[in-house]
Amino acid sequence: MAPVSVMNFLSPVAFWFGLALPAVVVFYLLKRKRVVRVVPSTLLWQKFLAETQASAPFQRLRHNGLLLLQLLLLLLAVLALARPYFSGMAGEAALQVVILDASASMQCVDESPNRFEKAKAGIRQLIDGLKTGQGPKNQQMLLMVAGASSEVRQSATSEKSALRRALDSARVTDSPTRLTDALRVAEERTRANTSSEVHLFSDGAIPNLDEFGSRDLKLIFHRVGQRSNNAGIVSLDVKSNPDDPSRRAIFASLANHSGALISTTMDLLFDDRLVESKPLTLDTNVTPIVFSASQPQDGVFRVRLNHADDLAADNEACVVSLLPKPVRILLVSRGNRFLEKALNAAASAVELSTAADLTGSGPAMDLTVLDDVTPSVWPAGNVLAIHVAQTNWFPGGMGRLEAPTIVDWRNTHPLLRFTTFENVQVAESFSIKTPTWGVSLVDSPQSPLIVAGEYGRQRIVWIGFETLNSTWPLRISFPIFIANAVDWLNPASARAEQFKVHAGDAFHLPILEPVTHARIRPPSGVEFTVPIDPKAREFVFGGTGKQGIYQVTLGTNGMAFAANLLDADESNTRPRDQIAFGRRGEIAASTLQRANLEYWRWFAIAGLGVMLSEWWWYHRRTA
Repeated sequence: MAPVSVMNFLSPVAFWFGLALPAVVVFYLLKRKRVVRVVPSTLLWQKFLAETQASAPFQRLRHNGLLLLQLLLLLLAVLALARPYFSGMAGEAALQVVILDASASMQCVDESPNRFEKAKAGIRQLIDGLKTGQGPKNQQMLLMVAGASSEVRQSATSEKSALRRALDSARVTDSPTRLTDALRVAEERTRANTSSEVHLFSDGAIPNLDEFGSRDLKLIFHRVGQRSNNAGIVSLDVKSNPDDPSRRAIFASLANHSGALISTTMDLLFDDRLVESKPLTLDTNVTPIVFSASQPQDGVFRVRLNHADDLAADNEACVVSLLPKPVRILLVSRGNRFLEKALNAAASAVELSTAADLTGSGPAMDLTVLDDVTPSVWPAGNVLAIHVAQTNWFPGGMGRLEAPTIVDWRNTHPLLRFTTFENVQVAESFSIKTPTWGVSLVDSPQSPLIVAGEYGRQRIVWIGFETLNSTWPLRISFPIFIANAVDWLNPASARAEQFKVHAGDAFHLPILEPVTHARIRPPSGVEFTVPIDPKAREFVFGGTGKQGIYQVTLGTNGMAFAANLLDADESNTRPRDQIAFGRRGEIAASTLQRANLEYWRWFAIAGLGVMLSEWWWYHRRTA
């Protein structure tokens, strides 16, 4: 049902002046006071005898047009003083592009019933204040909803009923906030219209919008949210337990944004069966939590934070865990004991084979390590290549560097977790330009020294220098890096990464046999079918707006994947007073004024008309 505009009053105290209305009526009920005179005879006064003998001070109210005019004038004056208006907001722009933040933090219940519904109520008021009509005074509105992806819910229109229907159909998601696409659409729609505005309804939990810092985008930020009272799960992973390979280690991180210590508990479940519950005390920093559990078969580990706060979406997360299998590694080398020991210790179970060269025959391997050997046949699987020249990987050519100095490394990449390259000296390295398929992990001033990426469907880690001609094998970072590389290159780890996505992101799955449809069972439990092109080689599913476990069946193959929020920015539910907008600095939260919606002027004009009518009536009577 469309919202109904209700008249409100900015100064309701003015209604006390309404007490003057009955006072005016009382004046017309009062009789005139008679003066007593002594006369010799009352014969000539008989017709006035009844009136002179009356003792009551009031008389019967007679029909009097002047009384009605005076009452109407007083009523209009009281209404004008009370400043009536219809609830609603109005902008002056001919085109208003409205963006509604539908990310997870908008589910916070610090607003009634939550931030998302509060923002929708604000947009309804904006729709109510939309001016419709012919000519330049006609206003249009375009409505967009932005979560992990952006969607135009209603194209530009001045039809309020269509806008209200589109707004009512909008739903909040468990995804992080990503406004870039929405702002690009808004910029495109407003570029040719000088009389346009972009209205963003959000709590401000938005990554920096540097891309729009140099653009002339007229953005009005309507903030929703009252406080920050939340603690949530911001990361979750499962690995083999390094202390006991027969068990699994579940790593979680919790962030507390409430500003106070929180005492609570956290549960670990496997296939919905409670495994362990831990008491926790969370300070205002990120708190790591580690569980250790046995895993009898493939299944789902779920962690649950038992704390009542404003946002429930980040109090639970899950991960699909497959039983680990031995990693089959082929080392092609002329001999490197440091590397062999590091590879054997890289995983809980390693099947390491060595060879002096690589041929086209032999058992299939999970990954191949090339150590300063150019093979006769290049491997088709994932590769760790150390001091190996491959011109197909680096089409710009390869040179040589003498004693390159390591100046920087990307410690946020999974391959460089817990590693450092301080005090590592290199005698010689290949010199390349960073290829388009990879990223540089370790840099010298002249060239990348380590590059990682995906070339086609092949994962590659390339080290430009020979490790034995460096001090790296003598540093603790060397075996840690090799362990990280084995984990990153292991196809089983890559498959495990397929089984988890951020809520709102698309899920990708290679198609191994011709299929015409896929069956999806989302966390809600209502199964549905998605058609697939028989020639397609990959299945892409984007309907992951709600977190939980999704069951997918492609032909005879079935699998499950987990969608989680796991976003530190989204768990920080503090409403922002401004949002970063690149070089334009900060855009502060603001609200639209109730423009042209007050009606006191009309009541005042009507009152003036009544006064003129009274003046005319008086002169007509006395003329």
